[in-house]
Amino acid sequence: MYDERLSAPRSWWLLPVLAGLSLALIMLRFGPVPAVVGLVAGVVLGAAALSGYGSARLRVVQGSLVAGDARIPVDALGEAWPLDRAETLAWRTAKADPRAFMLLRSYVPTALRVEVSDPEDPTPYLYLSTRSPERLAAALEAARAEQPRG
Repeated sequence: MYDERLSAPRSWWLLPVLAGLSLALIMLRFGPVPAVVGLVAGVVLGAAALSGYGSARLRVVQGSLVAGDARIPVDALGEAWPLDRAETLAWRTAKADPRAFMLLRSYVPTALRVEVSDPEDPTPYLYLSTRSPERLAAALEAARAEQPRG
């Protein structure tokens, strides 16, 4: 079993406050009450957007890899390669294949690249931002080993 939430860094939580202040300054020309409403609305909407962006999860459960909204059986996956910082950057830019499934979070410095072995699937590989690429690769291998052969 593996479970990781790709939550945004703490420093990013300053962004909703700045959005609220910006909206408050814009609304200030209409009076102090609209400015306060703008402040509250900007902070709440910014926090909701950031929370939604940081709610992506990676899980290995019941013989499947769950990456964000995607659910892929582990028997449809091939070899997994943990990527260091340099390789992570290369695979999200110059080496990237537009057909690949990418669960990308720029604030996560490492990733895992997993080959897709299903011949019916046009996706060549999965690129998964993860803070623990070795642990995720091990969880996928363990889940694959638990699958009944047949």
